[in-house]
Amino acid sequence: MSARALCNSRSLHLYKRHSSSIDMFRIASVRQQLGQANRPRRGNLPRPRKYHPRARFSEIAAPVSTGGDSLRSTMKLMFSQAGNVVFPGESSLDFEIAECSNRALGDYQCNSAMKIFAELKDRGDTRFKNPRSLAEAIIQAIPAENSFFEKLAVAGPGFINITFSREFLAQEALRVFHCSADGTFETTRKFRKLTAKRAVVDYSSPNIAKEMQEMHVGHLRSTIIGETICRALEFVGVEVIRLNHVGDWGTQFGMLLAHLEDISESSDFEVKNLQELYKQSKIRFDSDEDFKKRARAAVVHLQAGDKHLKEKWTDICEVSRQDFEEIYRLLDVHILERGESYYNYLIPDVLSELIEKEIAVQSDGALCIFADGSDSPLICRKSNGSFNYASTDLAALWQRISDLCADWIIYVTDVGQKKHFDAIFDAASRAGWLKRENGNVSLDHVGFGLVMGVDGKRFRTRSGDTVPLKSLLREAQSRCLDSLRGRESTLSDDELEDASRIMGVAAVKYADLHNNRLTNYTFSYERMLDLKGNTAVYLLYTHARISSLLERAHTQDLEPLSINDLVLKDEFERVLALTIMKFPDVVESVVQDLLPSRLCDYTYSLCVTFNEFYGSCKVLGGEQERSRTFLCQATAISLRQCFHILGIEPLYRL
Repeated sequence: MSARALCNSRSLHLYKRHSSSIDMFRIASVRQQLGQANRPRRGNLPRPRKYHPRARFSEIAAPVSTGGDSLRSTMKLMFSQAGNVVFPGESSLDFEIAECSNRALGDYQCNSAMKIFAELKDRGDTRFKNPRSLAEAIIQAIPAENSFFEKLAVAGPGFINITFSREFLAQEALRVFHCSADGTFETTRKFRKLTAKRAVVDYSSPNIAKEMQEMHVGHLRSTIIGETICRALEFVGVEVIRLNHVGDWGTQFGMLLAHLEDISESSDFEVKNLQELYKQSKIRFDSDEDFKKRARAAVVHLQAGDKHLKEKWTDICEVSRQDFEEIYRLLDVHILERGESYYNYLIPDVLSELIEKEIAVQSDGALCIFADGSDSPLICRKSNGSFNYASTDLAALWQRISDLCADWIIYVTDVGQKKHFDAIFDAASRAGWLKRENGNVSLDHVGFGLVMGVDGKRFRTRSGDTVPLKSLLREAQSRCLDSLRGRESTLSDDELEDASRIMGVAAVKYADLHNNRLTNYTFSYERMLDLKGNTAVYLLYTHARISSLLERAHTQDLEPLSINDLVLKDEFERVLALTIMKFPDVVESVVQDLLPSRLCDYTYSLCVTFNEFYGSCKVLGGEQERSRTFLCQATAISLRQCFHILGIEPLYRL
């Protein structure tokens, strides 16, 4: 184990004790195991399959630039500097910047003058008569030669409306086009509020055996929300370890193993139909008290390392694993499996530490953790001595902090598990696991709602079973193929098949992601495959439209642009450039609040803004062809950045 992984003495103690028999996690091999050596990283997106603009644009020296920072961060810094001029020595002034709701008034707005004035008044400071005069003083403190703004104006009681200069908009649009040698987009975004260097994201996490070989629609939200969060974190420079905490250790295995012991004597059994076996074992478990006792005993023996049971357990896990991997390939998800069984060897020592610190106590034969304000205890060892979800989750959290040295650990599960994770986090905090010299470890539970059918009930098949995820993706692909074949297209049959696969997977992902994750959402093929509105199909068609336009424009023959070449006279041009500029702010918001729907809203807004621009401004053959073609290129690049984070493969022809 590397010195970096052994980041405290507790880790060293367990490493020495178990290194001879346990395959300890090695940080250096994570990316290789995940196949991330070939995964697109921040600033290195995959090359387009059909067409890619190859124009090279030189670095532009602008009088004012965000320098790669998010737009809001840059403006907040500028207003804070002005505040320091107006109020020397005041370090607590906070300037909030928001988009202007009325475009006619400006691009952004600072509403902080009223709040600052109230704070000063409470302290007896009477330098200003009202918030409006304070706002005017702040504007006066911003250097007049600053070319960042075209206009700063005070409105109402003290709102500062901000209108950017066209020179600045042109500069920032050109920044999008700083290309590396192979034509891929390069980003140097910096996010001041983000301090985490390494994050562990626990997501997807289906149960082996219990899920009857197939991942179902219930796993969809965790998988794609978790993957999008991982990509957003990577985009801003965080090292991400993706972990799949599969349920490979529990009562369902006791049921199956006990059932297999009974039927293997009279039949040539092969572990390949877990669905039927699970149903049979569940019926026996619910109706046969003797079988229930043997099933629970099998769990204890398995956790104790029984060789015979472990061999059968391995066979069962492998059957489910093959099915999971097929789904992950379809969804373009690369995740490292670290199931419940992986942490089994850690549990005794972790629980001993909690007992020693008087956090875990005996109650009615079980080991429990009582949290302040909680209605019920967290049971971390059952009265029969077997471990449970809480035991494993505590050990997993300890290992991720101590061995993986994670600064930020994120769990992506349904909202119903919030109480459980709150208890786990509370125990970790009381045990002192989160404290570090260079900043505490952050823990977040990213909850999500249910997938509902159009009837308002949980989304299920007609027979009432959960919908297999593989069937759902195939149905979406089939419907996309029918739709594409019903339209005029120059694509070959193979290209249509490929396009329908991309569109079907994108439609399913986006239909989930564009909803606020905290709410339930209604699953509807008709809505998600609509050519109009906030759907992946609309986004993909917009990107294909831009790609077709750029191919006809022969953009590879264009000379490099300068600020003077980029003309933003028309309001539609200006609004499109401004929308492109907002991308870093949106990604920062997604990372800070872990809400992928915000990126979906932005992506849709960018497509709508582009289509309004394209419908109003002649691109090819007009006086401003070169400048407007560039805006089209910048839009396409920004869209592909959004697609990458959302896990959507772009289409270049339809």
